[in-house]
Amino acid sequence: MTERPLSLVLVGAGKMGSALLGGWFGRGIEGGSITIIDPAPSEEAQMAARYKGVRVNPAVTQVAPPSVLFLAIKPQTLDDAAPQIAPLIGPETLVLSILAGKTTGNLKARLPGATGIVRAMPNTPAAIRRGISAAYATPAVSADQRATADELLSAVGLVEWLDDETHLDAVTAVSGSGPAYVFLLAECLAEAGAAAGLPPELAARLARSTVEGSGELMHRSPEKPLSKLREEVTSPGGTTAAALTILMGESGLKKLMEAAVAAAKRRAAELSG
Repeated sequence: MTERPLSLVLVGAGKMGSALLGGWFGRGIEGGSITIIDPAPSEEAQMAARYKGVRVNPAVTQVAPPSVLFLAIKPQTLDDAAPQIAPLIGPETLVLSILAGKTTGNLKARLPGATGIVRAMPNTPAAIRRGISAAYATPAVSADQRATADELLSAVGLVEWLDDETHLDAVTAVSGSGPAYVFLLAECLAEAGAAAGLPPELAARLARSTVEGSGELMHRSPEKPLSKLREEVTSPGGTTAAALTILMGESGLKKLMEAAVAAAKRRAAELSG
């Protein structure tokens, strides 16, 4: 981290908040520098309090303004949470938010003491340190604050920085929601295998392992375009080519995915209200 002492207040300790905690401990951040505010803290948060010295739900009056106020609550709960957490923001506090759809303008309106704000969108593979986050920093964010945000986010995966905040709704639709699309692909592949005559348990194992292995192959082949990886599996006139005729048809996977991402992007924009 940066050389100045780091203090963190994590607002929300659900699945993503707990994943971040694990990543931060892996980076050597001391539990004593972390405070969690959550009306129903996860088991991971309670274990962190018991064994790592993390403070959970102290009185707000007992919490000094932190280096970073990290917002990891559901976006719909921001209005209720804002009055409680607003007093925690000091002049040097960086507000780092992973609330889908909530713009820096939304955050500033509800947390008027905030100056530097970073808005980010991670995804659930953060739980195994293989996530990816896209982040946007307002002009008031200092170089040190941006470096701190980068290290906090990179503790659970890759980080891409954006120059345009409006791209974050599309990021949410692609990588934020994307793991669900991949799991659905595996689910549908398993069901198709069962429909083709395989025992359902075998079809599920084949589908899961195929998606897992393909993802790892992508990970280990960063220089190859995705289309090249697809072509390497596809022999002209073969079985894969026959399947891709359906998947790449006029009403195939490309059109479905475009419609799905557009729907998720619209919903992210609606959440900004």
